[in-house]
Amino acid sequence: MMANSKMADWEDRLPSVRGRYAFDVDLSRTVWFRAGGRADVVFRPADIDDLAHFLAARPADVPVTVVGLGSNLLVRDGGVEGVVVRLRQGFRGVNVRWEGERALVDVGAGALDMNVARYCRDQGVDGLAFLSGIPGTIGGALRMNAGAYGYEMADVVVEARALDGNGTLHVLAPDAMGLSYRHSSVPDDLIFVSAVLAGRRGEPAAIARHMEEINAAREASQPIRARTGGSTFTNPANHKAWELIDEAGCRGLARGGAQISEQHCNFIVNTGGATASEIEGLGEEVRRRVEQKSGLSLKWEIRRIGRHRRWPEGSGEGEA
Repeated sequence: MMANSKMADWEDRLPSVRGRYAFDVDLSRTVWFRAGGRADVVFRPADIDDLAHFLAARPADVPVTVVGLGSNLLVRDGGVEGVVVRLRQGFRGVNVRWEGERALVDVGAGALDMNVARYCRDQGVDGLAFLSGIPGTIGGALRMNAGAYGYEMADVVVEARALDGNGTLHVLAPDAMGLSYRHSSVPDDLIFVSAVLAGRRGEPAAIARHMEEINAAREASQPIRARTGGSTFTNPANHKAWELIDEAGCRGLARGGAQISEQHCNFIVNTGGATASEIEGLGEEVRRRVEQKSGLSLKWEIRRIGRHRRWPEGSGEGEA
């Protein structure tokens, strides 16, 4: 009854949309860690216009949080207040335009990085194979200037498009995005909806071999089949986070169901039943030990959202 009452309250407050609302959603089913709390509401907009309408019409006191694939994300056990936006089918388009030997790839923010890499491979677009080594969506990659194997988004972004909290569309040039190592200075209230990426003409077979090399390197060095959130910490200048963690004696360190990977110690693994607080607590313990050992303070690469406190057990059946 309480869950139904909360659902009715939210339905009364939120604007009518063409997309879909889901209420009291268990976000642990969404994130790769398979841990964390619930969202009050999850909204999957039909397209950019639908999202713009929602942002313009929502009550000003309703928080909005964007969640992509959930690959580099920790949702705290207390859940996420307000509306979680997930960009699905209407934001996954990919198309290439050619200017001589230069390729301009129009891509939706909800497109999976791997799918963009595969599309470019098939179209003979070189220079974007590194996306196959980044689990997540284009929107998340733009937000954190994601990179892998010698390249990052700053190397390929021509422009990005984003909606602000009032639903107004902004077109951002790379120099306005403040892109640096695993960071952008784009305001938090801007929601990326699409981008244009630059590539060059190449041979599909050669691009495919490069992607296979990237996949083999990931398989050999990272626990990609485990419940993890990708690289936990960014590399400090002139240092590698995993080496600092190893030197601090943290390889295999555990807290509850959370453990530092034996394979790559810049990864935290949910070995089974870990809570978000155990995962975050383990990360903070690693940060403490590394600073004690080396004097360097590791910065989280994994995005952490939501409330620390645990909600009472509910009966919601919503799915993201």
